[in-house]
Amino acid sequence: MAAPVDLELKKAFGELQAKMIDTQQKVKLSDLQIEQLSRMKKHANLTHAEITSLPNSTRMYEGAGRMFILQSKDEIANQLLEKQKTADEKIKELEQKKTYLERSVKDAEDNIREMLLSRRTH
Repeated sequence: MAAPVDLELKKAFGELQAKMIDTQQKVKLSDLQIEQLSRMKKHANLTHAEITSLPNSTRMYEGAGRMFILQSKDEIANQLLEKQKTADEKIKELEQKKTYLERSVKDAEDNIREMLLSRRTH
């Protein structure tokens, strides 16, 4: 009877290990994406701060591939604010996803602990 229990625990541990490795990779990816979005947001914020000090008549260009397109100061400012808003939303989503992943691993660990404790009491 000990052999089936050991096989069941071994299988559970194997599944937990695979889940933890997968989750750790996803958490690292989320961290990298959050870092990248934070840099993009900071860049947009600094650029917006710089262009607000310029007169409205200043000619501004937006980079599009290998060319530049003449844009008004308001259009560029709005685009920069939109980038910041989008980055904030994506960061929030990634942090929620990261929290969910961490919680799911913790739940799996707790389930195995309960399984071990129930096996010891029998």
